[in-house]
Amino acid sequence: MNVRQFIAESYPSDTRAHMWREVLAELHLHSVAVDGESGRYSSAILRGDRESVIVARLVASSQVLSSIPQRSRMLMGMIPLEAALEVAGGSFSLKVDSGALVVVQMDRPWEIRISGSNRILVFGLSDAAMQRRGAGWTPFAEPRCYSPKGLASVFIRAMESAATEIDGFSNAEWQSLEQFIADLFVTMIVEAEATDMRSTPSLAALFNRITVAIEKRLHDSDLSSAKVARVEGISERYLQKLFEQNGESFTHYLRERRLQRARAALVTSAEIRLPVADVAYSCGFGDAANFNRVFKERFGLPPGAFRIRHLESQIDGLNAEQRGWPVKALAAKKAASRTRADDSPRRDEWDLPTGGRPASTHHKLSVNASNVHWGYFSRSLEPVLEISSGDTVEIETLSQHASDAPELMIAGDATAEEVFHWTSDRKSVDRRGAGPVDASIFGRGAGEGFGVHICTGPIYVKNAEPGDVIEVRIEDMLPRPSRGPGHEGRYFGSNVAAWWGYHYGELLTEPKPRENITIYEVFPQDGYAQALYSYPWAPQTDPYGVVHRTYDYPGVPVNAASVDIRRATRSDIRIPLRPHFGVIALAPREVDLIDSVPPAYFGGNLDNWRLGKGASVFLPVSVHGGLLSIGDPHAAQGDGELSGTAIECSMTGRVKITLHKKDPRFKDLTYPLIETPGEWVLTGFSHPDYLAEFGAKGQGEVYAKSSLDLAMKDAFRKARRFLMSVQGFSEDEAIAVMSAAVDFGVTQVVDGNWGVHAIIRKAIFESEQE
Repeated sequence: MNVRQFIAESYPSDTRAHMWREVLAELHLHSVAVDGESGRYSSAILRGDRESVIVARLVASSQVLSSIPQRSRMLMGMIPLEAALEVAGGSFSLKVDSGALVVVQMDRPWEIRISGSNRILVFGLSDAAMQRRGAGWTPFAEPRCYSPKGLASVFIRAMESAATEIDGFSNAEWQSLEQFIADLFVTMIVEAEATDMRSTPSLAALFNRITVAIEKRLHDSDLSSAKVARVEGISERYLQKLFEQNGESFTHYLRERRLQRARAALVTSAEIRLPVADVAYSCGFGDAANFNRVFKERFGLPPGAFRIRHLESQIDGLNAEQRGWPVKALAAKKAASRTRADDSPRRDEWDLPTGGRPASTHHKLSVNASNVHWGYFSRSLEPVLEISSGDTVEIETLSQHASDAPELMIAGDATAEEVFHWTSDRKSVDRRGAGPVDASIFGRGAGEGFGVHICTGPIYVKNAEPGDVIEVRIEDMLPRPSRGPGHEGRYFGSNVAAWWGYHYGELLTEPKPRENITIYEVFPQDGYAQALYSYPWAPQTDPYGVVHRTYDYPGVPVNAASVDIRRATRSDIRIPLRPHFGVIALAPREVDLIDSVPPAYFGGNLDNWRLGKGASVFLPVSVHGGLLSIGDPHAAQGDGELSGTAIECSMTGRVKITLHKKDPRFKDLTYPLIETPGEWVLTGFSHPDYLAEFGAKGQGEVYAKSSLDLAMKDAFRKARRFLMSVQGFSEDEAIAVMSAAVDFGVTQVVDGNWGVHAIIRKAIFESEQE
């Protein structure tokens, strides 16, 4: 059910026509361009399955469309939105006005001519989708045109709305919409056929009416051939003969339609919580035991087992590389995916110097397997260090991407080797992510990779209480040197162009899709990074025997012999360094484990390169002690973090941590606020508090619902609030200043909860302070 998009300008001009034909082929359509029109703008967005229901929104220039030959009786509908279409065949010619619907049968010869530029809605229903709904229709000898009247008008408007929002539906919503489209379409064409032919003695028309009458009364457990015959004004014997002429019996047809409706109801999102017995009664089965028996005979499983298998298949059928919680079918896996308290990593003692806390306000927090939590946040984690307000901490952090080049970023480094240690006998840090420890959803590994960042901490800040604000100031950052033989003292990082990257559905060259890893050498003294080599991701088998066909689980050791190493060809490209911590987080107020990927009110995976040396981030406290964690170190990153990662590089930082107790300056702070020497940077998200907004489903829904539009709105609202509450502007003044002097930028489009930041320069207010 993935959304597929095509924009002509994404491709070189000499390949556009070819790529356009590939897109149309998904709709079983063939295109021949009209002379002089091959270079015109075209675009398409498609969703669905051509073996069931598929919907597309096209912008097409002048061309002639025809069907790719096939045997099935697939029906294709088209609704022109800008100008009329011409449909022609051997014995017919039909004009389809804008806003009308034409339906063609894909196993018959026809041509549709598009003149000029036109926006067209296209949908296809497979023969199987039609049959599942028991449509009593006969093949179309010629295309049928439906003007926007009555039920056809309702259907056309519904299709227009669906096509407009085609990329905004969750998978669960799309499934419901597919069923709605198919059911309404079948009803429309059957009713239209019956209406058009009711005045004739056509047996097809009469049979159509009978099937419609049955469909309306499937819930009636006492429905019989005699009752249907009386409704249609014919004898029961004549009704039975009609079914025999169509190779059926009334009894078998009625039972099949009830079973098909029950089969759909068992897995329809609106009815999936109904008990099986209620589904049986709603479909006309008066005896639940008999329903179980005939359902198993027809579909091979009892109805309850069928529903469970469907839920499991939906989990498997989700994008297997989903970083967050699955959006669908969590109810079926709730018990397995809810982590017990004793599953959380425990610490026997805090990492304090011998003899207790020293008098010095400077601490060193080394990274090791006992001082990290991998891929999640939780207020139930025990702190590994306790500090007071104003203390500084030298904190070591490791990149979760060090395993992309273990010989450069892990080998010889005893600490890194300990954290990343993973053999068939032992995995040093087992849980990696907020998912179930038994990997019962995707089988990737403990935690499922629902969250990926190695976080050092948490740090307990004395006297920090909900309602306070903790300021984390970055005083310095240095990359962690390699200890690998032959590479000692050098610095390295990794960039992954991954399946969660914004680019992934927009690749131009083959193979598609693909993931690519680029290893960089970092030169901190000179302020740049330079690519050493790259390699396409190849399936890796982890030490427990799980095959990772995509980059779907953190810390999987990459076997250099299994990948195609490609040396960098552009030695002149130097990436300016922007060292920063991608993750600075306080513990969320929610008790359960929280995926480390989507940022929110508590901070987390902010991925804003401005949060480097000399900058501070202010975070609202949600739990006692704050429980501060830091990780995801980056050597460089651009706004957007487009490919899915930055240059990921293990780093050591020195941070100063200050507690602001009920400070009136921060009374309105409900989000991470970054301060640099010259700017305030306000962080906006698609869903600023997705855990509250979506409730139990939040960790999956946020991935499905994020958009830049929502993030921009959030950043705008926060900037307006900042200018009005902190700077004392009126609303009109704030809006004027935002438009004239505030820069809005895309922070990231890869962290599940997309981000837009607002940059407010302090110089705007300097004249008032002088």
